[in-house]
Amino acid sequence: MVNKISKRVFIKELSEFFYWKAVKLFERGLKNDHYEYFYTTYFQLSKEYYDNKAILDIGCGPRGSLEWAERTKERIGLDPLADKYLNLGAYKHKLTYIKGYSENIPFADNHFDVLCSFNSLDHVKDIPKTCCEIKRVLKPGGIFLLIVDIHSIPTITEPQKTNWSIISDFFSEFEIVNEKHLERKVKTRIYSNLRANQQVSLNKKYGVLSAMLKKL
Repeated sequence: MVNKISKRVFIKELSEFFYWKAVKLFERGLKNDHYEYFYTTYFQLSKEYYDNKAILDIGCGPRGSLEWAERTKERIGLDPLADKYLNLGAYKHKLTYIKGYSENIPFADNHFDVLCSFNSLDHVKDIPKTCCEIKRVLKPGGIFLLIVDIHSIPTITEPQKTNWSIISDFFSEFEIVNEKHLERKVKTRIYSNLRANQQVSLNKKYGVLSAMLKKL
C-alpha cells in the first residue's frame, strides 16, 4: 500500500513539474503580474495590509506568487517541488521557497499573519491534515485566503474531491470575512473564473470557492 501511494505521489509531482515546464515554454517565461490583484483588490485588502507581516503561500508553484509583497517581514512559498522550481528560474524571485508538504508545515505554532492556498487545496495528499496545519501555524487574528476548484472527480494532479462545505467542515471556528461560490466557466482558468464573478447555486457539483477567513 505504501509503495502504491508513493508511486501515485511520484507520478503526480512529475506531471505537475512537466506541466510547469510546458507553461514556461508557452509563455516564454513564467508570469506573475496577476497575483497582486488577487491578494489585494479581489479580497478587498490594500497592499499596505501586508507590511511587516509573515506570509505563507501553500502550494506556491514556480511563478513567484509573492514577488509583489516587498514590505513583508517574511514571505515563504511551500511546495513539494520547490527545489525543482529553482531550476525553472524561481531562484530569481525574492520570496523564499521551501520544499515541503502542507500536511507537515515546517514552522512553529502561530507563526504566520497570513496563509493562502490559491488553487492548491485539491492538490494535497490529505485535506483534513492540511487544514489542521493551517490552523496550527496561523496566528490568532491572522487571515487565511482560500481559492479552490470544487469538483467531484479526482485527477492525477488534483487527487482530492472538493465540495462547497470545506469551510464548515474544517474551519467552523474561524470567522468568515467573505465567501463566494462562483461558476467554473472555463475549466482550466481558475483566475478567469474569479474575474467573471458569476455566482452559482450550491447544488452544482463544479465551481470555484473563494473565501477570507479570520482565526479567532
